[in-house]
Amino acid sequence: MKKLTHLLIISTLAIVAFFATCTFSVKQWEQALVLEFGQAKRVENPWGNEPDAGLKLKKPWESRVILDRRNLEIDLKPVELLAADQEPMLVDAFVRYRIVDGIKFYESLRDEEGAQHKLQSIMDSTLRDVLGRVKTADIISGKRAALMTEIQTVTNATANAPENDFGVTIIDVRIKRADLPKENAQRVFARMITERNQRAAQIRAEGEKRSREIRATADKTAVVTKAKANETAERIKGQADGERNKIYADAYNLDPEFAKFFLSMQAYEKGLVNKTTYVLSPDSDFLGYLDNQKGR
Repeated sequence: MKKLTHLLIISTLAIVAFFATCTFSVKQWEQALVLEFGQAKRVENPWGNEPDAGLKLKKPWESRVILDRRNLEIDLKPVELLAADQEPMLVDAFVRYRIVDGIKFYESLRDEEGAQHKLQSIMDSTLRDVLGRVKTADIISGKRAALMTEIQTVTNATANAPENDFGVTIIDVRIKRADLPKENAQRVFARMITERNQRAAQIRAEGEKRSREIRATADKTAVVTKAKANETAERIKGQADGERNKIYADAYNLDPEFAKFFLSMQAYEKGLVNKTTYVLSPDSDFLGYLDNQKGR
């Protein structure tokens, strides 16, 4: 009985020792780097593969280092730099990265603290290089999105260059704040306001010049169009008057006596109205047809 009890105790201790030294667990948001005598051998639940969290086996002499499988963020220290217009600036940014190769990450950076130190150094250099080629106004507002994309691309290229190969991917770079030193802010803002006012005045002057040109062209076109229209109208009127006179002349030539009589009747209709009184000579041609009682 005692032997059985001892055997159970030994078996239990052996099982406990086995689980304590030969197994470990990996959570879904972790990736475990297995080391053998300090040398990285493999990664359990690595980034890039299907999630494989849970209980894992290892040799008793192997150890493990837990790395994060999630996106990691580094809040960088503010960087002082000179923009292309030689204005000093204070840039505060942060970077997000992901561990995509646990072995390379461990061999080059060891841990997240080492990654922060290295990436801070790379970002300092990249920010000075990229932002030092553009003007202050572009850093503050104009081209910030494009600049952040360029910084991310350059940082990725540096972090994954053969001489570095950190085993990380930079997934985002953001400039939180880009400010001028207090002693320079008012002077720079005043200069920016002056430049904007000068540009606005230039645009207004160009607009006014263009407006005058358009108005002059429109006035000239209106005068020419009106003159052509008057010319056309006078020509048509002249043609119509000629046609009318020709018709009158042709009609008069058909029966001159009747035409003369008809025209006299029209003159009487217009002239002898509203009890009009005329003092005329007896032999006046105006009343010739009224005086001729015999007619033709």
